[in-house]
Amino acid sequence: MKTIATLIFVLFVGMAAQAQNTTKEVKVETIEMSIVTEITVEKTVTEKNTEVARLYRRSNSKVKKALSFTTKRDRAKMA
Repeated sequence: MKTIATLIFVLFVGMAAQAQNTTKEVKVETIEMSIVTEITVEKTVTEKNTEVARLYRRSNSKVKKALSFTTKRDRAKMA
């Protein structure tokens, strides 16, 4: 049933593509544009912001503390 439906669909699309009338002349509208000789330059002022990233050297820092988490499987088991 699926193959029959697919075959009918393909035939329908093929017939619809052939039924289009492609022998008509295509009319193209032309647009005339003039050349602009004036050039405007805008200057933008950019500010230099120097931002410094923090480096944590101490062992108590928040980053190292957050990254050194332990799970139940990491803990030592009693012998």
